[in-house]
Amino acid sequence: MAVGKPAKHAVEELTEGQQNRRRMLAWLSSVGLFGSAIISAISNLVFIKPRATYGAPNRFGIGKPDDFPSGTRIALGEHRVCIVREGDKLCAISTTCTHLGCIIAPSETGFACPCHGSRFDQDGNVTGGPAPKPLPWYALSLAPNGELEVDKGTEVGAGTYLKV
Repeated sequence: MAVGKPAKHAVEELTEGQQNRRRMLAWLSSVGLFGSAIISAISNLVFIKPRATYGAPNRFGIGKPDDFPSGTRIALGEHRVCIVREGDKLCAISTTCTHLGCIIAPSETGFACPCHGSRFDQDGNVTGGPAPKPLPWYALSLAPNGELEVDKGTEVGAGTYLKV
């Protein structure tokens, strides 16, 4: 009969300090997993609704015809359109340069682009500069409430006026 040392246990018993550390690591892991699940759920909810911007509407009201006295050329900067009234005729001409899309301003001879020097006559035809084509004219109509409406989605030929 052999007498020897007692067999060592394959698994050592953990001290109380080691048990506390394991519990703490398990708790931290659980909090990390739970936190990442919450963040993932919130990010999925945020991306369900697309962040689309649809831009400015193509059709908008600009006021009553009486707001534009005869002989006026009023640039509406927020809409990038110039309203021209000659007698009882009204038209809407784009104020976006056909060269690179700069905003042009009415001048004594028509329109002038401050960026690259393009020049347009009173009807929007190119008279100088790098602009390749004339300024587009937009459809102008009278709404049932008596206000003028510009439809930038519909281009009309140069010289197309609305009689009021």
